[in-house]
Amino acid sequence: MDETHDQRAMRASDADREQVADVLRQAASDGRLSLSELEERIEALYAAKTYADFEPVIRDLPGHLPLPPSAAIARRVDSAPVPSPSTSPSARVGGVASTRSAKVVFSGIQRRGDWVVPQHYRIKAVFGGADLDLREATLEAAEVEIHVKAVFGGVNIVVPPDIRVQVDGEGVFGAFNDDTAKGGRPDPGAPLVRVTGKAVFGGVNVERKALGH
Repeated sequence: MDETHDQRAMRASDADREQVADVLRQAASDGRLSLSELEERIEALYAAKTYADFEPVIRDLPGHLPLPPSAAIARRVDSAPVPSPSTSPSARVGGVASTRSAKVVFSGIQRRGDWVVPQHYRIKAVFGGADLDLREATLEAAEVEIHVKAVFGGVNIVVPPDIRVQVDGEGVFGAFNDDTAKGGRPDPGAPLVRVTGKAVFGGVNVERKALGH
């Protein structure tokens, strides 16, 4: 049997459904879907059992379908750059993320300890807060993006000394604060975490700390 067909027939997780739901909500926010269309597609999405079942609800929209774990591993291995003799692979890179998005409304979440940061991670905080500690985490790829939308909410991100950071968020009566320069300068070839998104009457703070501080 064709390998691609096998992967599409794999069972999807709740985290995968939430990732697709975020794409649908964004499409409605952009005016691509009416509220009735959004409701119909969300209903079909949560009834989906396999990755193939996701395709009809997002086929005509921009966005990325979640990959089955086996496909994600294959893509990461195939696309990984071959290190030069002077550059050793980083122990920070490896693993497959268990979730690719998080949403907090009038609540809060924390991610810390041993976890895998997905290549594309979406955080939405509405009247809520999120604390992401990457000091003991591994990255799904050598470059990951954390896309934050903070609306009357706050997100705090702590990175270790051996990870590069690029902060490109936009503040609307809010701010993205890059405080990583105080924690030292990682090697030019170190893994990169890009922090993007928008803070509306909210704030996003990125700081660098060694473990134990």
